[in-house]
Amino acid sequence: MSKLPLTEHIPSLRRYARALTGDAWMADDLVQDTLERACSKWRLWLHGSDMRAWLFTLMHNIYVNQVRRSVRQAEAGTTVNVDDVAHELLASDSGAAESIDLQRCLLRLPQDQRIVLLLVSLEDLSYAEVAKITDVPVGTVMSRLSRARSRLRELMDSPARPALAVSSNPPTPLRRLK
Repeated sequence: MSKLPLTEHIPSLRRYARALTGDAWMADDLVQDTLERACSKWRLWLHGSDMRAWLFTLMHNIYVNQVRRSVRQAEAGTTVNVDDVAHELLASDSGAAESIDLQRCLLRLPQDQRIVLLLVSLEDLSYAEVAKITDVPVGTVMSRLSRARSRLRELMDSPARPALAVSSNPPTPLRRLK
């Protein structure tokens, strides 16, 4: 059970948000949204309960809502054609194009697996705490964690894909972020 004041949890919230979103600005926005929600809903926190788990639950719910909102917006037609932004997608010649880093591999995991993997490995939360945060049974947490670890191993061992790989599938439209 966490007895730290709210401000002491900010570094772990930022670390988790950064790993979850893959972008520093989006992560900071997510942390800010989480802290705003915590301040406005502080009466819902049960004194003596684990504040850390409560904050991570808030962050998880906010993140899921943001993802759902962005999917709805993408379906509504707020997409960008990949060909229009191809110049922004080209990899640099620094040699980084030959390997996929851990962050890119994490972002390629399904969202439910990535969330569980990050909470268990990055934030060192127990399976029970992760189950409470994500509102799924402990067995589901263990299953998602196992699949995430296995998939991450596969992704890390596979060769890097070029930035603009030619495939027979039509390109997925990108969504524009503010």
